[in-house]
Amino acid sequence: MALNADDEILQDFMVEAGEILEQLNEQLVELERSPDDHDLLNAVFRGFHTIKGGAGFLGLNNMVDVCHRSEDVFNLLRNGQKQVTAQLMDTVLPVLDVLNAQFEQLRAAEEPGPAPAELLQGLEALAQADAEQPAVAPPPAAALAPAPIPEPTPVPVAAAPASVAAMVEGEMGDITDEEFEALLDALEHPSSTQPAAAAEAAATPAGDDITEEEFEALLDELHGKGQFKAPAVEATAPPAPAGDEITEEEFENLLDELHGKGQFKAPAPAAGAPAAASPAAAPAPAPAPAAAAAPVRAVAAAAAEPAGDKAAAQAETTVRVDTKRLDDIMNMVGELVLVRNRIATLAHVGDINQAREEMIKAVANLDVVTGDLQTSVMKTRMQPIKKVFGRFPRVVRDLARTLKKEVNLVMQGEDTDLDKNLVEALADPMVHLVRNAVDHGVEMPEVREKAGKPRQGTLLLAAEQEGDHILLIIEDDGAGMDPEVLRRKAVEKGMMDADAAARLDDKEAFNLIFAAGFSTKTEISDVSGRGVGMDVVKTRIAQLNGSIDIDSQRGKGTRLSIKVPLTLAIMPTLMIKLREQTFALPLVSVNEIFHLDLTKTNVVDGQLVVMVRGKALPLYYLTRWLVGGCRGVPLPETGHVVVVHIGTQLVGFVVDYLIGQEEVVIKPLGSMLHGTPGLAGATITGDGKIALILDVPGLMKAYGRRQA
Repeated sequence: MALNADDEILQDFMVEAGEILEQLNEQLVELERSPDDHDLLNAVFRGFHTIKGGAGFLGLNNMVDVCHRSEDVFNLLRNGQKQVTAQLMDTVLPVLDVLNAQFEQLRAAEEPGPAPAELLQGLEALAQADAEQPAVAPPPAAALAPAPIPEPTPVPVAAAPASVAAMVEGEMGDITDEEFEALLDALEHPSSTQPAAAAEAAATPAGDDITEEEFEALLDELHGKGQFKAPAVEATAPPAPAGDEITEEEFENLLDELHGKGQFKAPAPAAGAPAAASPAAAPAPAPAPAAAAAPVRAVAAAAAEPAGDKAAAQAETTVRVDTKRLDDIMNMVGELVLVRNRIATLAHVGDINQAREEMIKAVANLDVVTGDLQTSVMKTRMQPIKKVFGRFPRVVRDLARTLKKEVNLVMQGEDTDLDKNLVEALADPMVHLVRNAVDHGVEMPEVREKAGKPRQGTLLLAAEQEGDHILLIIEDDGAGMDPEVLRRKAVEKGMMDADAAARLDDKEAFNLIFAAGFSTKTEISDVSGRGVGMDVVKTRIAQLNGSIDIDSQRGKGTRLSIKVPLTLAIMPTLMIKLREQTFALPLVSVNEIFHLDLTKTNVVDGQLVVMVRGKALPLYYLTRWLVGGCRGVPLPETGHVVVVHIGTQLVGFVVDYLIGQEEVVIKPLGSMLHGTPGLAGATITGDGKIALILDVPGLMKAYGRRQA
């Protein structure tokens, strides 16, 4: 069944439910740490219930089924009939993976598929109250089996308003306010009248409301007689709460009725059957959650896998913006209009000198207004880094249990804002670095104890703003890295000879982990050992015009620092000229600039280098790379060298002219130039000309092996 992905109600549901799922990811992990937190339990229960309600309204029955069974489990936890354990969470957490997979199908305008049977069976097993929990004592058998009473006369569905009957049957998508109020009233004041009143109600003409007796009779028709009416039990039941409020249990029952007849109910017992089942008829004991945890996780991962490919191609298309921020933008647009009107009137000023002075003032005012407007518009794209950090409690928890480690995740600076595109782009590199820290960094509990450390390791995730950049820190208190081991591994893998490895300082040795195929693991596992991942992380960070730095101490831990710009839409650049063509170098990649004297250059192994503070700096002439017909031109005697960094490596680009620093708006390249190595985009300069923005890592990858 195809769904209309553009439907407004469906879009609203996906936005709201997506946010709830993100919160559930954190809340469930936190609940495992604080199992007695009743507020957190209620929040998780409400999260599943809200998703179930929206999915039920849209007719997404497979999604409703998963949420309803999860709801049953958390209802037992709220009532104290079950305890939160790690084994229980092993079964519940994969529910989020299945729901995420179903949401990806929704985004692709497809009907969500059913949840794996193993997961549903695991949830059903958990929905049984623990045996050791005190059960509510059933009423005496004599009270449940009174003298036979006349059965109430069934009321035909037609006797009730057609809309309500259809709504209870699950045939309508929504109900009116009056019908909903009638249902609430029926729950607040259960009928205590004799069964004969039902027959009297049947003769009442249908109107906008239904009576309590009609509602009871409808429930009897749907779920079996006697299930909701037991006069003997009713006499001992507590009175209904007074006032306009209803209990949560009553509200849950009401919503269950709204979502369809008997959709999640077990078959109703036959009328007159004893309420207390005999021991022989008792249900089979639920399987141990621990035994079912492994297959449940495997099934959930398999369910989420197909959706992962689609998710990679679809980025989130919505962002929440504070209305005050929109009001500020509107005010600035008003200021912009005033400046435009002021400039327009200057054309009629007769005195040229006066017109010039007024124009200078107007342009200065325009500069202030456009700068403020630019800042405000950029803020509408900002999102808290918490959107990335929110997934890590689950990642760390699952990985620590898999590796049998104890890890405490500490997060700081979650409210730090950065561009929405960067939030999405940083997700995968950060996940890999966090997994790497848990796997490689934090030691086993026994090893930590022998080293005099606490059994539980600490992993710190921090974010803070530094000027126009964001600094992200991933730090663990594990074993740290041994530079000698890294040098030896590099030699063993043939990456360099022993002499070259011995010349590496500790920083350079640490950076070996970013080389493709490099790994210190002796065994390949599902988590690590293949030598892929860290090189991809470094490449991805470089594509974001960022940098990554490593600092490690043996026995104390490792600290990775990632620096990325606040936004990718507007970029500070260094404008340069090669012959008559203008190019822009991202300022974040520029380290320094100096004047070139050819007498100080040398050629080492075919590479032109210049000595800078005692170190050889490779030199490349950008004119030969980027200007047509200049590959064989003679080298100039003097020039400007722009020193840029690619990761941790420094290189020098020789350019003809330096124009200066300028903030530019990045525009994508056209279809003919799209994908050209070394070009990140284009921009329009102040004089109206087009300048190409250089991608430094791509430039080196495409041309660096050629002769400078």
